[in-house]
Amino acid sequence: MTAGLHPTATDALLDLCVAAGDAICSEYSSSRADEFRAKADDSPLTRADIASHRILIEGLERLSPAVPVLSEESKPAAIADRRSWERLWVVDPLDGTKEFLGRTGEFTINIALVDRQRPVLGILYLPLERAAWVGVPGEGAWRCLPDGDGWARYPVSATPPAHEGVVVLASRRHRNARLERAIAYLEAEAGPVQRRNSGSALKFVQLAAGQGDVYPRFSPCSEWDVAAGQALLEAAGGAVLGLDGEPLRYNARDTLLSPHFLAVADPSLPLWRELLAQL
Repeated sequence: MTAGLHPTATDALLDLCVAAGDAICSEYSSSRADEFRAKADDSPLTRADIASHRILIEGLERLSPAVPVLSEESKPAAIADRRSWERLWVVDPLDGTKEFLGRTGEFTINIALVDRQRPVLGILYLPLERAAWVGVPGEGAWRCLPDGDGWARYPVSATPPAHEGVVVLASRRHRNARLERAIAYLEAEAGPVQRRNSGSALKFVQLAAGQGDVYPRFSPCSEWDVAAGQALLEAAGGAVLGLDGEPLRYNARDTLLSPHFLAVADPSLPLWRELLAQL
């Protein structure tokens, strides 16, 4: 395949997503779906998070034993040496745990392969839809659906159809003054703003599918929330830019919190650089 993987690796990764996604769906439909405990950062941890993590860790270690895994649910001891890893998997076993608990259905599995701080492969899997979005920067992006014993692939592009104004994709649960200033600036400079809210990494999927113009993120999130989405969006023709205007890098700092960013469908538009200058 792509990104230095064997040609059969993509299907194997997608099959692994199905196994983890089915475990999530089993918990989602169970009588214990609303059970959770708070982690150190006060975010919720469910039985679904743990089940998906275990399946993905075991599967990735089997598929690529030489590539370490950095998961949201990794124990500190398992990732103590992460800064020395040039090539690694960055995984969120259940992105959108609050959406899972809130029964919105807006949650994903995120898997990124990071090589020398850049995401070179991204998979966002939607468990309830049994659909995956795969991106390899420089090669292309696809929506993937199960097809018999394999997967059917349909190319996608971040180029949105012509429309008036700007479609802003935003988090359902995060609002702040900087986001409101950004939206006000876009409305003043580019016409009416249509805001579409959704949870988890679905904003990256929507951008890659040409369903929006920009996803501004100025509230806390972590590298496993963003890495797969960046690979997907770059592969579809878009970009994820830090407030310095440069693409985000991963496993490059002591913290695993992601910098604030703009994810954009068309990085050639001067509007985004102008917006960044205002932030």
